[in-house]
Order: sequence, then C-alpha cells, then structure tokens
Amino acid sequence: MSHPQAPVWDAIGGVSRFAALATMAELGCADHLRDGALSVDELALRCGADASALGRVLRQLAAMGMVATTAPGTYELTEAGATLRADLPGSLRPAIRMISEEGFWYGMGMVPQTVRTGRSGFVERHGHLYGYLRANPGAGALFNDYMTVRAQPFADAVASRYDFSGVRTLVDVAGGKGHILAAVLKAHSDLDGVLFDQEQVVSTARDFFAEAGLEGRCKFVDGDFFVSVPGGADAYLLSSVIHNWSDEDSVRILGNVREAVSDDGRVLLVEAVVPDGDRPHISKDIDMRMLALFGEGMERSTSEYAELLGKSGFRLSRQVELPGGASIVEALPI
Repeated sequence: MSHPQAPVWDAIGGVSRFAALATMAELGCADHLRDGALSVDELALRCGADASALGRVLRQLAAMGMVATTAPGTYELTEAGATLRADLPGSLRPAIRMISEEGFWYGMGMVPQTVRTGRSGFVERHGHLYGYLRANPGAGALFNDYMTVRAQPFADAVASRYDFSGVRTLVDVAGGKGHILAAVLKAHSDLDGVLFDQEQVVSTARDFFAEAGLEGRCKFVDGDFFVSVPGGADAYLLSSVIHNWSDEDSVRILGNVREAVSDDGRVLLVEAVVPDGDRPHISKDIDMRMLALFGEGMERSTSEYAELLGKSGFRLSRQVELPGGASIVEALPI
C-alpha cells in the first residue's frame, strides 16, 4: 500500500517535470538530437543555452524517459522524446509550448486566488483569452498550433466514427482552420461544408482548404455566433466551443444554432465530457485550465450537457466516444 503522502509528492514533482519538458520544447532539443547523441556542451551550443543549466535539465529528462544517457554527459533522443520533434506530423511541441506560455502559466498559478474570489486571475490581468491572443501574436500563433495538434486525432475519429447519413450540409461553427470539417468532407464525398468563424480566422481557413483541394465543397462565412449562425443546414458541428463559455452564454450560442438548424437536423458537440465518479479523466485536467483561463468556461458531464441543451431547444440524443477522452454529444431539435 502506498504512503498517503505519495500522491501529493507526485503532484509536486510533476511541476518540476513539466518545467523540464517545457525547456526541452522551447529550446528545440528534440530537433537538435534527431540525428544522434550529443554532449551537453554541443547541445547547449546548438540550443543557445547555458551548458551547466541544460545538463541539469537533461538529467531530469533522462529520468522521465525523454532522452537516454549514452556516455557521461552525452544524451540521445528516445521514442517518447521524439514526439517533441517539430518536423514530425502530430508533434506535441506546440502543446507543451502553449501550456508553458507566460500568460497561461500565470493563470494556472492563480487558480487558488481564482477559487477564492470566483474571478479568473488570468482574466483579471489580461482580459478574455481570445483578446489576449489577438494582442500577443506570438501567443496566438502558439495557440493555433496547439489547437491544430489537439484537433487532428478528433478530426479523423469524428469523420470515421459518426454516421453522417442524411447530412447534406455541415456547418462548422467556430471551426478555426477547419481540420475536423476537412476530414469529414474527405471521408464523405456527398457532403458539403460551411466554415463559420471570425473574419481573420476564415481568411486563413480558405488557404487550408485550398491546399487540401476542398475549396469547391466548402463555403466560408464570417460572423459572431452570439448574433447568429448561417441558416439552412441540416447539421451543425461545435468542437471545443461550448466549454469556453458560461451556461448563460452557451444557451445564447445554442439558441442561435436552434434558430438556424432545420427541425429534422442535428447538432454535434465535440467535447471532453466529464464522467461520473472519482476516476481520473482528461476532462478534469482540462477543466482546471478552463477555470484558470476562462473563469466561467468549464467541462461538463453528460447530465449537464443535457440540461444545457434542453434550455436551448434541443434534446440529447446520444453520445459517441472518441479517442483521447473526447465525445460527440448529438442533440436533436425539440
């Protein structure tokens, strides 16, 4: 039986381990090590780092299995460490860099104050997250890269695991570059798409769809989902959207979707649904970040989504599990 203090010490150590991982990602160590082992001095020279400090970080990374010692003071990349190589598809480097970005890191450190006051420490200092990202282009670029990495596994799974029979037009609400919509269009040749997002996002998405050879099957509409969403479609996709908002704001968004969707249409929410009980789940980890960065944004359970949808003119029809702890919550108009 483990000591009752063990989970606490493990969590404390987790901060240190993440700091080492963030250093590896920020300095691009995985890319410098991709061709073979390097000494600490050589790696520090290539990274533009202090050799003594980097050596201490590499010692921690070796204990974590991200690098391995091949000789005293010399390290090679492991299979786990290679997941941070920027040149490989699905690299996790953007995810690490985003979570360790200065504003995000500040927000996580302010969670105790956020819980004490009920107001996000991040929002108190920086305003709404998306305003912060627009005002800080570097952070905005990191966030976009992070969302791309996060969306890709969901994109393929949504396209393959959900039955799109009967769907002629799918509107991707706040779809970003449209990775999920593009995957669905590729998998279902009889389906057309509409990407709906803010003007500056839509302009980027056009290029992405053009590169994928899908521009002829997708319309691009810019606007504000608090005002309205494009009408006339029989299915609406909202991926990682509703969790950003309070119940009140979510009902406003979903209410606008209800006005747009046909009576025999459907709405698909792709979210990390919180399971009942005390077992660990990625949704609970994400919810701490939502608490830190949004304040009112949150991950929700199945019953909480059902209640939210009911207030918006929908009924929860079913839930389709996806890889990585996410789900498709299907809702039908009532």
